[in-house]
Amino acid sequence: MSYVAKLVNKTRTTINNTTSSVRQAFRGRLTRVNASQPIQSAQIAALADEFLQDVEQIQQFGFTSNPPVGSEAIVLPLSGQTSHGIIIATEHGEYRIKALAAGEVAVYNQSGASITLKNGKLIEIDCETLNIKAPSGVKIEAAAGINIDAQSGVNISAQNVNCSQEITAAGQINGNGGMNIKGGQGAIFSGNIVQTNGSYTTVGDVKAKGISLADHDHSVSVGKPV
Repeated sequence: MSYVAKLVNKTRTTINNTTSSVRQAFRGRLTRVNASQPIQSAQIAALADEFLQDVEQIQQFGFTSNPPVGSEAIVLPLSGQTSHGIIIATEHGEYRIKALAAGEVAVYNQSGASITLKNGKLIEIDCETLNIKAPSGVKIEAAAGINIDAQSGVNISAQNVNCSQEITAAGQINGNGGMNIKGGQGAIFSGNIVQTNGSYTTVGDVKAKGISLADHDHSVSVGKPV
């Protein structure tokens, strides 16, 4: 065997011996998660009878999750050392949003709540209760309109509600604390008006079929109202 061939074999043997002692990335299963620390860590069941303690779970800035026990995990041993391993990915097929179309993205949890970015610039939120906290205000721009389907009603707790244009109600309008209606250019009522349990007071005139309540004349011998 030539000198070059012997050198190649020796080099190959050295590389094999070196890499065989370096552990590659491997799979495990989460058995416990500690989410109270600045960097989340977990206990992992890896190979038979192998349990890794306090393995750091490295997550992208701005995104965090506490994967449920039983989730699959990929552990990367830094420098090939198991004691320096970090979790770089987790998955739990039971809860994952399935059948997404190509290009769609979803955020979800084990309770079934999800936010799905669907194709066509459509965002779908699926949850039991949606709470929004915005002390400085909420602004919604919807040129095509907003549709709200709330069969049990809509409650608004506010000092006032302002509208720049028309308000149309298919049902009646109730003013349980009183009503103050101002018609800047006048007010028009269509349909019958019924007033009960109180008096009707006006500082102006009232006309019925063109006849003035204040200025109409009575029959001869009676005269105008005084």
